[in-house]
Amino acid sequence: MSLWTRISEALAALARGEPLSAVFDLLRGAVSPERSVGFTIAVIALGAKMAKADGSVSREEVTAFRRIFSVPEGEEAHAARVFNLAREDVAGFDAYARKIAKLFNPEGRALCADDHHILVDLLEALFQVALADGSYHPGEDEFLRHVAGIFGLDEPCFRAVRARLVEGAPRDPWDVLGIARDADLSEARAAWKSLVRDTHPDVMAARGVPPEAVHLAERRLIAINAAWKELSEAKAA
Repeated sequence: MSLWTRISEALAALARGEPLSAVFDLLRGAVSPERSVGFTIAVIALGAKMAKADGSVSREEVTAFRRIFSVPEGEEAHAARVFNLAREDVAGFDAYARKIAKLFNPEGRALCADDHHILVDLLEALFQVALADGSYHPGEDEFLRHVAGIFGLDEPCFRAVRARLVEGAPRDPWDVLGIARDADLSEARAAWKSLVRDTHPDVMAARGVPPEAVHLAERRLIAINAAWKELSEAKAA
């Protein structure tokens, strides 16, 4: 059964007139929560909310989902339905973000490694939606910083994600690798190896990122490797 069929089944479980945001409660209450379904609906739903953050909904932002997810021919209607349901829902994006945070961190505890990583994956996917039209609007920056805070991701984590993905954003190799400026080369190497390992498709799939999101980590890896190269070459000079 495809991811998109499972998403359609999750939407079918909503009661008549129930908003899309309720699907996260249903997924959280399931005996075996479908993390990949929750992740995909979260990206599309929050992306639909964010699409208005820069004052317009562009064709590029809508089609960005196709660059993040591989949507087979004939399955587009499932993704479009999620997008339209989110856009029509009167609930604000913060209500969505809180439900999503509870889905991946149901006890509201300090984030464990797996929860932290999948929420970072989700934040990075939203950054890629924001960047799809070739610009990064202040309204999108405010939106994403707010979502990161609701997810329990701190400011250094937000800056690291932004530095990895946004051209022209304040960027240095320490931010990209998420380490202090006074970190030595061994700490930088350890951070680089950890980030590369966490970005492996099999590792991402194990924590809930669907295989259909095959392009999600490409820009992250480029930035991570470039940051390590810059630091290692500077230390060697």
